[in-house]
Amino acid sequence: MAGPAALLVSIRHQAGALHTLRAAAAPHPPRSPLQPSHTQTFSTSRSGPAWHSPGEDPEVSEPGEAQKLQEERKALWKSPEEGEESGDLSPLNPDEPKPERLAQPGLVRRETLREMALRSKVSRLAEATSRLVQVEQTLLLPLLQQHPLALHPKDSIEFRNICSHMALQREGQQFERDLHEAHECLKTIIEKLLCSLAVSPSDSYIPVQSALRQILRDLMAM
Repeated sequence: MAGPAALLVSIRHQAGALHTLRAAAAPHPPRSPLQPSHTQTFSTSRSGPAWHSPGEDPEVSEPGEAQKLQEERKALWKSPEEGEESGDLSPLNPDEPKPERLAQPGLVRRETLREMALRSKVSRLAEATSRLVQVEQTLLLPLLQQHPLALHPKDSIEFRNICSHMALQREGQQFERDLHEAHECLKTIIEKLLCSLAVSPSDSYIPVQSALRQILRDLMAM
């Protein structure tokens, strides 16, 4: 038989698993746009060669050469002929399909329906864990001071370890397997608590048993 100390150990590990589950249930952080090195701005007071404006060529010193270079640049950037769109990269052969627009680096990837469903399940598992910790702290812990019960802290340790491993995956088949194992482990924790309470029936256990059964029903419906 175990007293409050064993339950506190279980609660501590369940709280660690809860923190991990809440982090895993959060949306993926957006990817920050990549800034190419050639677009970075530099201070004009920085040591080194002087920086020139876009229309300036540092190698051109004669006015006539500068004007000639400017005309050549204008010719390169003149408007496209009639029937063409500015910036259109259509192939020369009209029968060839147009190339698809490439995804720009730094854009946030949209979450798939499967990923949304998995994240929802993680969130519900976190909610069930939170409810279990609350029941243990507010209802079960005071009872153990008078009525020690058989507890199994190892299950809570295993639950925390599974959640920690799952959070490292973030997605994929291993993530789904870990999520399933965490779900089953939490069910086992609650079922064993109910069995321990049933060994020594008492009216004082009824609120605890009712709350644990409700959490278990919600877990089985996931």
